[in-house]
Amino acid sequence: MTNFAIEAHGLTKSFGSTRALAGIDLEVPEGRVLGVLGPNGAGKTTAVRILATLLRPDSGTARVAGHDVLAEPDAVRRSIGLTGQYASVDEDLTGVENLVMIGRLLHLPASQAKARAAELLDRFDLTDAGRRLAKTYSGGMRRRLDLAASLVGHPSVVYLDEPTTGLDPAKRDDVWNMVRALVADGTTVLLTTQYLEEADALAHDITVIDHGRVIAHDTPLGLKSQLGGQTLVVRPADAAQLPRVAGLLAEVGTRAPEHPSEEEVSVPVTGDDALVRTVARLAEEGIAVTELSLRLPSLDEVFYALTGRTQQADADASALETEGANA
Repeated sequence: MTNFAIEAHGLTKSFGSTRALAGIDLEVPEGRVLGVLGPNGAGKTTAVRILATLLRPDSGTARVAGHDVLAEPDAVRRSIGLTGQYASVDEDLTGVENLVMIGRLLHLPASQAKARAAELLDRFDLTDAGRRLAKTYSGGMRRRLDLAASLVGHPSVVYLDEPTTGLDPAKRDDVWNMVRALVADGTTVLLTTQYLEEADALAHDITVIDHGRVIAHDTPLGLKSQLGGQTLVVRPADAAQLPRVAGLLAEVGTRAPEHPSEEEVSVPVTGDDALVRTVARLAEEGIAVTELSLRLPSLDEVFYALTGRTQQADADASALETEGANA
């Protein structure tokens, strides 16, 4: 029998005439990462705020770490850590003081709060900056301090609402490794993200939300498989050979070849034998290549197929949900 760290059924929430959630269901087994994807304004942040007891749903039920979010909000809060879309640290306190304050609010003895603060500052590479006021931190440093603050109380469930926004690739990798370490220790993570490769790298399961409803739920591989088939991609060493390569791929593809870039040709195929046939034909024609790959659809392609739009195209659409959630 599966033990769920997060269970939500039929959650609805409206802000005036705007329907943010229209009856979503979420289930996250203990010790796993659920990635929640959706266009901006789809309802992801609203769902997180309800599960964190910051908003009351209009209807539906939710339990976190075995506690009802409406009947036992204090117990839920003791069980969770939350990092929102924007770093929420006290800029007039130092990094150490921010973390110690959180520890004391969680009723840790002063010595334990200081020890936990030192441990987390070290984990997030902030030890040298720990005695500086947070107002002097860069955006990335504030984000890392905010992440550290969410972990002070050793939560069993962690909500990460777009946690790597504003981080450079190296620091993003650090956060990914932190998430993997949390899960290895048994922590359950609900992750919303604008970076689809982040969900692909971290999530055991993915739920896609659009217009306040769940429109898909599966593993990353399962979602990719729903689009069917694979794509064969060839990049010739000489771009002048692109027309010849396109002609060869037309022999093995299920539809006309496409040009995802000016330097490569791709075509959908139905089986692995297409790769073998293409290698043989390229050798026969004496065409050298710098890339030859057979892949499943990316999560970006899955996302577009499910929602009919890219996340970049919706970059400005989240303001209404954010304003409503903060009302």
